[in-house]
Amino acid sequence: VNNAGITRDRLAAQLKEEDFDAVLDVNLKGAFHFIRSLYTGFLRQRSGRIVNISSVVGQIGNAGQANYAASKAGLIGMTKSVARELAPRGVTVNAVAPGTTETPGLYDGARDTGDVEKGLRSFLALQPLKRFGRPEEIARVVLFLACGDSAFVYGSNLMADGGYTIV
Repeated sequence: VNNAGITRDRLAAQLKEEDFDAVLDVNLKGAFHFIRSLYTGFLRQRSGRIVNISSVVGQIGNAGQANYAASKAGLIGMTKSVARELAPRGVTVNAVAPGTTETPGLYDGARDTGDVEKGLRSFLALQPLKRFGRPEEIARVVLFLACGDSAFVYGSNLMADGGYTIV
């Protein structure tokens, strides 16, 4: 499971090149190195599971997150491409796109708005379920993709977003 990810949020006009590069280096290039480190061994054993953690932001974008959105959209594309390469050898490659989830990052983002409670309420207003995801709910989706029950799932980006992207 590739769960590496960082943010360096700013509007695109204010985004520093080093912040753009840092996010792509960790979120996309890090995933590339992760996949490449497993590639040959999985080919030899003719089995394996790779699960990348993408984001709803890679699907729909988000103001102030051009670098993060680009990295996660790139990760989705890389997931699909590598899935096509490894499928003939029985290796599944998929991604999970969490929505707003109760993690320290959620509270950091709310804090960045200047008023944590107001920030959380504004985030919550976008959620059809009127609650945030829980880490264990995301973990269950990852577990499904990592076990034999998902043997026919290849190159998918499973949205675990509480309906956020259907709004």
